[in-house]
Amino acid sequence: MSYWPEFLLVASVHFVAVASPGPDFAIILRYAVRHGVKEALAASVGIGLGILVHVAYSLLGIGLLLKTTPWLFQLFSALAAFYLAYIGVQALRSSPPQNQQDVVQPTFEELSLWRSFRSGLLTNGLNPKATLFFLALFAVIISPETPNSYKILYGIYMAVATAAWFSLLSFLLTRQKVRLFLLQRGYWFDRIMGLVLLALAMHLLFSAFIEI
Repeated sequence: MSYWPEFLLVASVHFVAVASPGPDFAIILRYAVRHGVKEALAASVGIGLGILVHVAYSLLGIGLLLKTTPWLFQLFSALAAFYLAYIGVQALRSSPPQNQQDVVQPTFEELSLWRSFRSGLLTNGLNPKATLFFLALFAVIISPETPNSYKILYGIYMAVATAAWFSLLSFLLTRQKVRLFLLQRGYWFDRIMGLVLLALAMHLLFSAFIEI
């Protein structure tokens, strides 16, 4: 049996999901503009590896446990909400450049690659929406008869594709003209993203503790 049709369907659904704006994009935007391409690339790799976290627990059945055990899913959602809220508050504190020199000859704020990588990994790995996405993916789109070896290959593809997508964004967002524009008006993007992240955090808490 050929698994190409299934793979193409998985790849298409994943592309739509990864290209949709969300916490991952907010992290890459902030790191690319404030810290530079290396930091944004490190965060991209972290986001990509976060995909493997979701794939791993989906294959092990922990994802089903999260779905069928309300208190565990609530705890997971609360952790994710507090982390998103923390990032959101940081983004809301963004301020305009102190002087014109900061825009004409902008400098990057130093940040360790490990911290950038960790932020990307945690942002994706603690995203309950990604949890639900992979639960649906492995329960509905990927056939139960598909060998685990193929499922692992699907997961590796999605991890690499995710890292590649956000790496591309990292390069685009650090191009001089784009970055200069974002530095001039970027604090508004930061603040908007901060509000979005806080809204996502509140939505997660509401979904976890009210709707369940």
